[in-house]
Amino acid sequence: MNIYTVAILALAVSLPSVAQVKFEDILRGPGDNWLTVAGDYRGLRHSPLTQITTANAGSLVPKWVYHVPKANGLRTNPIVHAGVMYITGSNEIRALDARTGRLIWEYKDARSKKDAVNRGAAILGDRVFFVTADVHLTALDRRTGAVLWQKQYGRIEDGLFASAAPLAVKDRLIVGVAGGDTGMRGYVSALSADDGHEIWRLYTVPAKGEPGSETWGKYIEYGGAGTWLSGTYDPDTNTLFWCTGNAWPDFYAGDRPGDNLYASSVLAIDADTGKRKWHFQFTPRDTHDWDAQSWPVLLEVPWQGKPRKVVLHANRNGFFYMLDRATGKYLRSTRLVEKLDWASGIDAKGRPIVVPGKDPTPTGNRTCPGVRGATNWMSPSYNPATGLFYVVTLEQCDIFTSSAKKPEPNKNFSGGGASTKPNEIGQFFLRAFDPKTGGKVWEYPMTGPGESWAGTLSTAGGVIFFGDDDGHLVGVDAKTGQHLWHFQMGEGLNTSPISYAVDGKQYVAIASATAIFSFGLHEPVKPVALPATR
Repeated sequence: MNIYTVAILALAVSLPSVAQVKFEDILRGPGDNWLTVAGDYRGLRHSPLTQITTANAGSLVPKWVYHVPKANGLRTNPIVHAGVMYITGSNEIRALDARTGRLIWEYKDARSKKDAVNRGAAILGDRVFFVTADVHLTALDRRTGAVLWQKQYGRIEDGLFASAAPLAVKDRLIVGVAGGDTGMRGYVSALSADDGHEIWRLYTVPAKGEPGSETWGKYIEYGGAGTWLSGTYDPDTNTLFWCTGNAWPDFYAGDRPGDNLYASSVLAIDADTGKRKWHFQFTPRDTHDWDAQSWPVLLEVPWQGKPRKVVLHANRNGFFYMLDRATGKYLRSTRLVEKLDWASGIDAKGRPIVVPGKDPTPTGNRTCPGVRGATNWMSPSYNPATGLFYVVTLEQCDIFTSSAKKPEPNKNFSGGGASTKPNEIGQFFLRAFDPKTGGKVWEYPMTGPGESWAGTLSTAGGVIFFGDDDGHLVGVDAKTGQHLWHFQMGEGLNTSPISYAVDGKQYVAIASATAIFSFGLHEPVKPVALPATR
């Protein structure tokens, strides 16, 4: 049997016959279903479900756990439709019964010659989509797991691989590429949901002679600016917001003296044509691997007495930005973290006011934030009732080194590196910010080894769920940050929670390093009447 014949059926059942997932269904946002990695197109990660509240969150218990065979360091964010959960791993995808965690079907791509983390799937129509590490978009029948088609949209020979969950928009899947730390040229592509043909491609590093190429020096063809995290989407203006990774070599900029467009930026892209509408670069000439790969969140907030549609971005460089959504105009920034010494602030045009002497050196230079940044791919969330933005942040500094050795693409050379002093292990905080002011409202300090990569989930029940640095799934009060509940997962967390409902019961689920856990409210066991005895 070849890999295209049929998926392995684990149960002698098929998925229930339910209506197809339409673009309009995704537009409505989450409810019982959770149809995109971020929950909705705006990146709010807010569930309207209200069964789990601040009053009863303390009674949450595990409902089921599915141990993913041979998994190690899962990054998958589950999606859920009609009682079925879809999870991904390296070159594989599974459908689980969202009520019980039982396996329905699985598909493993034995063809791929590369392994990499995978951040999730997309669903549209009767199909579920995911990318393989060797840069193929795969479409499967969501009812059976049978492969419908595969489309290659990049080559590992060019230094590329793929890890981001596709984003389903209208009749297409938006996909990205990774590999910017070893030399490649990033891009965003739109592929047809029908057959996978490429509709458009937008490169994130200009070719020689194109506008923006003057901001580079040598090695522009390997400039990096990967697109390894999904983006967000504004249906009113048909605009995608996609963030880009660092320039290459990561820590040595001697051969790239300009701003290095469009690395470490957010791009506003016409979803129909792939044309760039505007860009905003957070860290010009980045030398600390502070790429912009964290979620661009779309809100409307008061600004100078009038409602303003904005993009919020918690950036790895330590600043919390607000941009005009239509133009990319810089509006405001505030600090995400206290340990921030590479810039004294952001000027009126949005450029960092750089502190001299903070670039990496051959002998090492201590700079804050550290190489993992003030935040990272861990998802933020927003609660409309509190009006607060929730994000996991890291207070840490690192010793950054550089090397002027001639870089070689695809040789795992990054121009230096970064490490933490043994006595300077970082500390994570869940922080709540007011988007109207950019100010911090409360924080929840975490204990742990400084190794977390988990994000947040907001719920209409007033509970914020997040993965902490000690391997707990935690629930806190959205208004105050007061602790309500926690559960020790037994291993590290690298993803963000989701919430869904089946048969009128609300669940909260998250991937640990090796398994998928789902939690719900405790239900007392009903007494069983025994037959009368003589």
